[in-house]
Amino acid sequence: MKKFISVVLLVVAAVTIQAQVNTTTALLGSWSGKLKVGAMSLTLVLHLEQADGYVKVSLDSPDQGAKGIPTFKEYLSDDSLAVKVESIGMTYRARLKEEKLDGTFSQNGFSTKLVLTKGVTEVKRPQTPKPPYPYVTDDVVFRNEADGATLSGTLTWPVGYDKDAKKKPVVLLLVSGSGQQNRDEELFEHKPFLVIADYLARLGIATLRYDDRATGKSVGGEVKNATTADFSRDAAAGIDFLRSNKAFSKVGILGHSEGGSIAFKLGAQKKVDFIVSLAGPGVKGDTLLAAQANRILSLSGQPANMTVEKYRQQEAVQQVPWVRWFCDYDPSDDIRKTPCPVFALNGNLDCQVLSSLNLEAIRCLLPSSKRHLIKEYPFLNHLFQHCTTGLPTEYGQIEETISSEVLEDIARWIQSL
Repeated sequence: MKKFISVVLLVVAAVTIQAQVNTTTALLGSWSGKLKVGAMSLTLVLHLEQADGYVKVSLDSPDQGAKGIPTFKEYLSDDSLAVKVESIGMTYRARLKEEKLDGTFSQNGFSTKLVLTKGVTEVKRPQTPKPPYPYVTDDVVFRNEADGATLSGTLTWPVGYDKDAKKKPVVLLLVSGSGQQNRDEELFEHKPFLVIADYLARLGIATLRYDDRATGKSVGGEVKNATTADFSRDAAAGIDFLRSNKAFSKVGILGHSEGGSIAFKLGAQKKVDFIVSLAGPGVKGDTLLAAQANRILSLSGQPANMTVEKYRQQEAVQQVPWVRWFCDYDPSDDIRKTPCPVFALNGNLDCQVLSSLNLEAIRCLLPSSKRHLIKEYPFLNHLFQHCTTGLPTEYGQIEETISSEVLEDIARWIQSL
């Protein structure tokens, strides 16, 4: 998922190099450790697996959501190894000492000590709800005819919902951030949309969350050249589906990150009754991305020298339609034209959509209304987790999926409408 991350981190996407093979080794299994680079600390996991009589090697960078990176094996014995991922200029050479792989990690001229220990630490996500649930869920499908996209989702009814009752529940459409994500907005084994849907259902509020186009069970729709404008039509189709159901008193939208932009686009079109903007952009895309780059560079111990002009000269801006469109998009008009109540919130340690820049812009642009709520939360990052730096590399290391205070405030604000 992009989530507006514009700075390339240490380990990137999977490559296609095939690993060499050996018949056996005493190093079989998984080895994990922390790679420290300036202020960043990345978990790396090296897997040595017996397959068809041979040993294959792969690499995970779970803090960056990268798993199963094929790794070329230069040397392997019972007490030492040397591996590399040539496409990103990475090598790791180590020897077994006191039951640990004691070695050196190198990448593009940078080298540092890296010690790996046998085994993988269990990932804990205590907020992820477990069945059986005290509410009913329905698998649903809705269609964006204009783009040929069929979206598959989960409609979560509130606890104790009675379709024959006179009072109808409020419903929220949940719209994820940038990049193709499943209906739970899953990232680093966190499932924030599942946590939100579960929490709201227990307080009488219905939700619909869906797999992004061409993701999960959703099919169809252009992805390679698609922009936020295209994805907003998927969300609009979800809103139309909920209204056609006629089971709800109000239909709102909760958008995270890029989903916040989509929320304001639909707000300006008067398609929704209320908006919850989780770290939604409030300034022009190139300004947001340059500020994001500088914050991450600074926290990583590098010069924060990115300008809007320099950012726009990058190859991705020129060649990737989503980035090019987003750089040009200014949400000001959509925010000004949004007449419905808005709850806009952000964490003050958000490195991707800086609260000091974007939240204040939303506050100034929204039409005056006593029903609006603009709130900045201390020590929360882009995912609304309590954190130390706010760097994206922390997301997978934090057990908390989303702040309980944020969940409480969302529910309380919706109930007040």
